[in-house]
Amino acid sequence: MSETTTAVRPPEPDFSAITAGELRAYSDAENRWRASGAARAILGEPDTGAAIVWQEIALPGRDLPVRVYRPAPTRDDEAAARSDLPLVVHVHGGGFVGTAVQCDWTNSHLAAHLPALVVSVEHRLLAPGSPLADAADDGWDVLEHVVRHAAQWGVDPARAAVFGESCGALISALTAIRAREDDLELKAQVLVNPVADVTETMLDYPSIATYVYRLPQALPQLRLIQSLAVPPGADAGAVSPLYTDNLSGLAPALVVVPTQDAVADHGRRYAERLSQAGTSVRLSEYPGAKHAFLTLPGVEPQAEAAQAEILAFLRAALAK
Repeated sequence: MSETTTAVRPPEPDFSAITAGELRAYSDAENRWRASGAARAILGEPDTGAAIVWQEIALPGRDLPVRVYRPAPTRDDEAAARSDLPLVVHVHGGGFVGTAVQCDWTNSHLAAHLPALVVSVEHRLLAPGSPLADAADDGWDVLEHVVRHAAQWGVDPARAAVFGESCGALISALTAIRAREDDLELKAQVLVNPVADVTETMLDYPSIATYVYRLPQALPQLRLIQSLAVPPGADAGAVSPLYTDNLSGLAPALVVVPTQDAVADHGRRYAERLSQAGTSVRLSEYPGAKHAFLTLPGVEPQAEAAQAEILAFLRAALAK
């Protein structure tokens, strides 16, 4: 993967009637724009205190790109490789579109100021033949790989967290559940504007009724995500954290909810279920903020406050 300096943002297609070929072309064009210099005015500039590179991880049956953020070396530590950084595995949002580059603003900030190694997963996007279960496997496999090869990555495997936004928050929540099942200890999970339900009840929340009709394409987008995420015959509950039977014993969670978001009640309900199960959780609402606000510091004034809250939460959770 590589960033381009210029790109033109494509117009949104009709998500209610989009074909597989049109979806692929739109995703490619939109991601070229998100990775371009033209998008920085909206998505934010990376923190100069972080070094950013693309790498590939060899996973079973596939090589997966990840975007890696490290504290930039200084004169004092340039000669000494860091071997004890905490690890944050990040998953971008978007569902059928999206790239790790769109999250450079926050991930580079976390890398520089925690400091930490942040590994952002360029997971398989939702598409015909690429269901949510594939993307969930990507999130888990990257976490497990980096922890297993902690010395190679220069991280402390005892200080790991997951962090995701929107559909990426869903993947991060599933990763936290899988970590508990596989006895991989996580110190924290950060879930920002999470989608937590892709079952038949996905649209049955008050926030959907309040906000989904304010944007003409919002409802078709959610329906497209739902149809791509769970092919006919697949178990939607298995990839819906809200329907996980046992949510006890999970990593402490910060659930960030922008209030003017169609899926705001997904986050609220998931935080409620975590609390009921005895998992430590903080629900933090940002009045007036919209979906994906954390990735849009150029137009969303509350993005900086949310970034600062996430940094403080992870700093406390990942402290030695």
